[in-house]
Amino acid sequence: AVAASLVAIVATSSAVAAVNVERGLANIRLGITLEVTTALGSIAGALIASRVPGATVQLLFALMLFPVSVLMFLKGRGSLKKAAAQVLPAAKGASSFDSGFFDPALAAHTHYQVRNMAPASVVSFFAGSLSGLLGIGGGVVQVPVMNLLCGVPMKAAAATSNFIIGVSAAASAYVYFRKGLIPFELTAVIVVGVLLGSFLGIYALYKARSEKLQVLFSALTLLVAVKMLFKAL
Repeated sequence: AVAASLVAIVATSSAVAAVNVERGLANIRLGITLEVTTALGSIAGALIASRVPGATVQLLFALMLFPVSVLMFLKGRGSLKKAAAQVLPAAKGASSFDSGFFDPALAAHTHYQVRNMAPASVVSFFAGSLSGLLGIGGGVVQVPVMNLLCGVPMKAAAATSNFIIGVSAAASAYVYFRKGLIPFELTAVIVVGVLLGSFLGIYALYKARSEKLQVLFSALTLLVAVKMLFKAL
């Protein structure tokens, strides 16, 4: 199931990333930088997957997601002063990771500055490890990292995360492929369903406001945390 999930993630990322890059939502420079540590973590997770108790990993993952869900909800509701979705003017000393995109929901061009790259790279390694261990895309970690830690608007964070997790999932999937653990029939069925859902997600990403996406993402993160907690207990 883990191997099939990873292949589905690769297929989804390949289909969606091209559209996001074309429309300027995905921050390529930021994505490539974080991808290095994410891919390394993904390979490490796949290699040690059979040696680490799954329940332990799921429990730690669930406990980490609960506060992340709360922070994302507060930010989406405007309870935090510096919302990542606000339009930021260009500033002196801006880094090479800073970018911007046209937001159809606001009918305006949103500029943003990227900060805290060092800690973000460390957390990205952890996100990649989760992808290899649990068969998840890592986006449930990558999106909050970029949004809360790096200050990337929600839409750009989601698009960049999709770009990142495809490569890291491919690295893990290759390890499972070499071990002969990929169920091809099941994988084909999953990929078809996931691709259909991904294109609906693209439409929602462009039309919805970032604040609403943050609240929705916090709810989904909470659901993942609860599911992982019950599976671990």
